[in-house]
Amino acid sequence: MRILYSAIDQTVPGTKGGSVHVTAVAEGLAALGHEVHVLVGPGDAPFPAGPVKWIPMRPPLGAQQLRWARRGAVKRIADRLRPDVIMERYYNFGGEAIVHARSLHARAVLEVNAPVVDHPGSRKALIDRALLVRPMQRWREYLCAAADLIVTPDAAILPGSTPATKILQAEWGADTARFHPAAQGPLPFTPPPGVVAVFAGAFRSWHGAIHLARAIRRLRERGRQDVAVLFIGDGPELAAVKAEAANLVGIVFTGPLPHAVMPAALASAHIGVAPFDVGAHKPLTLGFYWSPLKMFEYMASGLPVVAPAVARIPELVGDRREGLLYNPADENALASALEDLAADAALRGTLGAAARERAVREYSWAAHCRALDERIARLGPAR
Repeated sequence: MRILYSAIDQTVPGTKGGSVHVTAVAEGLAALGHEVHVLVGPGDAPFPAGPVKWIPMRPPLGAQQLRWARRGAVKRIADRLRPDVIMERYYNFGGEAIVHARSLHARAVLEVNAPVVDHPGSRKALIDRALLVRPMQRWREYLCAAADLIVTPDAAILPGSTPATKILQAEWGADTARFHPAAQGPLPFTPPPGVVAVFAGAFRSWHGAIHLARAIRRLRERGRQDVAVLFIGDGPELAAVKAEAANLVGIVFTGPLPHAVMPAALASAHIGVAPFDVGAHKPLTLGFYWSPLKMFEYMASGLPVVAPAVARIPELVGDRREGLLYNPADENALASALEDLAADAALRGTLGAAARERAVREYSWAAHCRALDERIARLGPAR
């Protein structure tokens, strides 16, 4: 099949989860024999080599809210390519690609990784209601209705009227061939000595990096100096996390790293930490709709995962099976979980091996793309 995939608010190559997701899905579908053309913003380096045909396109002025204004440009590309499938990465002000599927007799696939429905108290919903006809809600619902297939980690973030038959619930994943315990490569940092816990991702309040810094401070107060931390990434909470970690030994902040460096970076650690704070992000009142890339890459790297036992996280990581889950209401629980793993190398090895096995079996990008390919094939040709 010829597939046109629009994700023009994402940058490739890039360090953020969305960039990794788009690259992995495009390359995974191409590996299954499809001709894949992808509309994305170009990054600071050349597009990845390989069979995927990357087409540079950004939203006007780089603003996500203006994605829809690229409809004409996307239509011209689609008219030339005549794709069998048009995929689009959902955004409230998107629709630049999927709206053309019917006229081109192409199947429409919508990737939904953020809520289509409004959470309680949403400011966007208040604005929409003030406009009387609720244009944003109506547009979101139209995009979902226009899709032949919707791919999402959690159906709870879709309109209630969406037929279950057109939903594919699928997790994000990890490149389990690149992320593995023996991954090697030059590192732009020196790993701290000791048992290294790693946090990799966005420094936003709901990602909870500050809770890891506080846990290390508690461990130092208990006299535990053997647990070190590697903080990888950037974001608005970085300054607060650095302030919390001030004067603590064994803490390294790397800043954002190219995704190509991440396999070796994670392999240099011993524990993967995903200290999500679901109460800090109001949209998560709809449910834990994330498919956490960091957790899958930790698992693929053979790291036991430490995360809070909330929402659907226990479905993704089994407590004392692939990691340790803690009660986030107990302010000492994260520190205690790290202490337990630091003190028991055999437990780390057992949990890490199980995590790796599950990642290969359930959380690889190859598995994600196979499931997507099978569902698209079952749609048959558009009429």
